[in-house]
Amino acid sequence: MSGPRVRVAVLISGTGSNMAALIEAGRAPDAPFEVVLVLSNKDEAGGLAIASAAGVATVAIDHRPFGKDREAHERAVDEALRASGVEVVALAGYMRLLTPWLVGQWAGRMLNIHPSLLPKYPGLDTHARAIEARDAEAGCTVHLVTEGVDEGPALAQAAVPIVAGDTPESLAQRVLTAEHNLYPQALADFCRKLH
Repeated sequence: MSGPRVRVAVLISGTGSNMAALIEAGRAPDAPFEVVLVLSNKDEAGGLAIASAAGVATVAIDHRPFGKDREAHERAVDEALRASGVEVVALAGYMRLLTPWLVGQWAGRMLNIHPSLLPKYPGLDTHARAIEARDAEAGCTVHLVTEGVDEGPALAQAAVPIVAGDTPESLAQRVLTAEHNLYPQALADFCRKLH
C-alpha cells in the first residue's frame, strides 16, 4: 500500500470481536487503514483490554455521568476522536443511539455493521425475527451511518443460510463469523476510495 493509511477509530460497548478483526486486518502489509484508537462508552468493556494488548490506544468515556445529555457525551467522544487524528469511525457493537449532532460531524465517514440483511430487521433481535419469519437466510450488512437507525446506504452484505433447528444463538454465532470477514473487507474498500 503506497501512501498513508486511513486512521480509523473503532467504537465498542462490549467484547469487541469485530474490533479485533479490524485491528488484525489493519496490520496486513497492504491494508489501506489502521486502527489507531478504540473507544468505549463503558469502562468495563472487555474489548478495551484486547485492544490494549494489541498495542492500540484506548479510551473509555462512560456515558452514565452525562445522564440524559447524549450530545454532551458525544462531544467528549468527538474530542477524543479528533485528538487522535481519526479520519473514519467504525462502530462495532457500540450500543448507543447516536444523536444527529455526532452523525453530522462524521457524515460519510462513519460505518456500522448490523446483524441482518438490511433493510430487513433494523434494530434489535434480528436473528429471532429472521427465524420467526421463516427466512431462508440471514446475514450482516456494513452500512454508512445516517440519522435513522440502521437506515444508511449499504456498502456490503454477506448472507448466511438459516438451517433447520437454528436458534437465535446458533444463528448469531454463524452471522458473527461472517461479520468478522465482511467488516474488514468493507472497511478496506471504503478507505481505498477515500485517498
